[in-house]
Amino acid sequence: MAQHLRSSKPTFLNVLRHSLAFGSPSHASRHLRHNLPHGPLSTRVSPNPITRLCNTMVDTLSSIGSHEDANSQVMDFPGGKVSFTPEIHFISESNEERVPCYRVLDDNGQQLPNSQFVPVSKEIAVKMYSDMVTLQMMDNIFYEAQRQGRLSFYATAYGEEAINIASAAALSPDDVIFPQYREPGVLLWRGFTLQEFANQCFGNKSDYGKGRQMPVHYGSNKLNYFTVSATIATQLPNAVGAAYSLKMDGKDACAVTFFGDGGSSEGDFHAAMNFAAVMEAPVLFICRNNGWAISTPTSDQFRSDGVVVKGRAYGVRSLRVDGNDALAMYSAVHEAREMAIREHRPILIEALTYRVGHHSTSDDSTRYRSADEIEWWNKARNPLSRFRTWVESNGWWSDEAESDLRSRIKKDMLEAIRVAEKTEKPNLNHMFSDVYDVPPLNLREQELLVRQAIKSHPQDYPSDVPL
Repeated sequence: MAQHLRSSKPTFLNVLRHSLAFGSPSHASRHLRHNLPHGPLSTRVSPNPITRLCNTMVDTLSSIGSHEDANSQVMDFPGGKVSFTPEIHFISESNEERVPCYRVLDDNGQQLPNSQFVPVSKEIAVKMYSDMVTLQMMDNIFYEAQRQGRLSFYATAYGEEAINIASAAALSPDDVIFPQYREPGVLLWRGFTLQEFANQCFGNKSDYGKGRQMPVHYGSNKLNYFTVSATIATQLPNAVGAAYSLKMDGKDACAVTFFGDGGSSEGDFHAAMNFAAVMEAPVLFICRNNGWAISTPTSDQFRSDGVVVKGRAYGVRSLRVDGNDALAMYSAVHEAREMAIREHRPILIEALTYRVGHHSTSDDSTRYRSADEIEWWNKARNPLSRFRTWVESNGWWSDEAESDLRSRIKKDMLEAIRVAEKTEKPNLNHMFSDVYDVPPLNLREQELLVRQAIKSHPQDYPSDVPL
């Protein structure tokens, strides 16, 4: 009876309204409550079945009304109205299913049926593939140069070439880049020459950083590429500030910052995400989730479904992408950029990939992961071979073009290293310049101490650095 009345309540009240000329169903409900007998049902038992029916209606309608009144109340709280619930219901720590990963090409480089992607011209596709090959070969040769003792340090981008090149291809030259240390491909795409890469790695006087930085810590004012900072995640809040500036100036551009899964464990990541959402800054957060933060696996980094789900907590639109699929990366970044600028909003992209190389030349990753795992990713999910298959399927590439490209890159790289090694080092005084117009006392004292140490121990100081 009660369930039937509950489902029939609107109809019953409308009948009363029209029969007794009440102004609304709520007036009819109040009339029943005020004019029929009240008190516990047991004290209102009547031999008249009509009276008993009315008493039951009063109890049921009163109960329904009180519950509906409670459930319909809301709190007008900053940020929007919040409804109430009489139930204790904790938000689950994770969804039942993991966030899906957007891709266009399968592991064999074949285009998936009904795949959605931004069209890529022959010119762009060939340049994307050529730059991916160049980045890989540049890493190979610089890595070997470090092992020969000719460089002090190096870090490769093995396995992450598609993230580098495809994201760069989808951006505008006016977009400002705040990199980590595994995005040299963005610079390569924008026109940074192999000679400029070599000058920085060897720290000669042609290096734009004047030899102050470690190798692979590139920077270029001309190409809107902020100098790499080795400190993890500090570039993220910087990118948000730059994006807000672009927005205030009405620029048709955004800021783009790259970081790894380990960077998402830093406080700067969370501060930057919140800052960007609140200020509605046009910034792209591109996370290279490559499975490892040096030797720390993602299972020791977080319990969430990767990094992509963290965006929602800050009100940031997010997308998970196959980072080894160049077409998917290009399309995702292209769409995210348009959205960020048009709607004045930050976007988080989590690119799933794998760091095939060691963290750096200071690391031996086989100490904490198996060689079989590395080899499987390098063969089964190789971003270069997948994209090459697609480019070749369009008739835009051949074995002859591949051979010519690799031969030319090797020749150019060896020449760039030869020149960089022979170029004079920056003068010692550059260690203390370019910060203050007039160097303060503490810097002048430091320079004096360095020169005294060199004079006292000349055998311990590099002879090719001018004093």
